[in-house]
Amino acid sequence: MKDIILNEIKENISVAQNLIHKSIDSIEKAAKMMISVVESGNKILWCGNGGSAADAQHLATELMGGMGNYNRRPFPSLALTTDSSFLTAWSNDTEFESVFSRQVQGIGIENDLLVGISTSGNSANIIAAIKQAKFKGLKTILFTGKTGGKMSNLADVTIFVPSENTQRVQEAHIMIGQILCGIIEKKVIS
Repeated sequence: MKDIILNEIKENISVAQNLIHKSIDSIEKAAKMMISVVESGNKILWCGNGGSAADAQHLATELMGGMGNYNRRPFPSLALTTDSSFLTAWSNDTEFESVFSRQVQGIGIENDLLVGISTSGNSANIIAAIKQAKFKGLKTILFTGKTGGKMSNLADVTIFVPSENTQRVQEAHIMIGQILCGIIEKKVIS
C-alpha cells in the first residue's frame, strides 16, 4: 500500500513541477487580472461541476472571508454553484447547459470576472457561461486540464494543468486557486 501512496504523491509533485515550466505565465496573468477586478470594486464569479463546483465555492469563500487576514475588507466573490433552489429549478424547467450563463446574465456586469473550472474543458454549461460573460463584457479565466478541450481558446486567460489524470488536475486547480487568492490578499490594499 505504501508504494501506491508514494506513487500518488510523486505524480502530484511532478504535475506541480510541470506547472512551473508550462503555466506560470498564465497564473501570473490571472493574478494581475483578479487584482485589477478586486481593486476596481468589481466581483469575481466562479463556476464548475462536481469537484470543480466545490473548488469554486472554496475559492470564492477565501476571497470573501479571508485566508488568515480576517481584518481586511471582504473581496466580492460568489460561486454560482451554491443556490440549490435556482440550480434545480432552472435545470428542471429549462436545461442544465445554461444554469451558469443565466446567472452571469442576471448578476454579472461589465468588468466583473468569471472563473470557470473544468478538468476536461468540455463542460457545456461552463462554455455557455464563458460565452455569456464575454458578451456582457466580463473578463474570463479558465482552469482546465492538459488540452483545454472545447474551451481552450474561449477565455481571456487559460491555465492549463499539464496532466490527463483527473485527480492530478483537480489537485492542481485547488493549489492554483489558493495561490491566486493568497496573492490577492497580499497585494490588494484593504
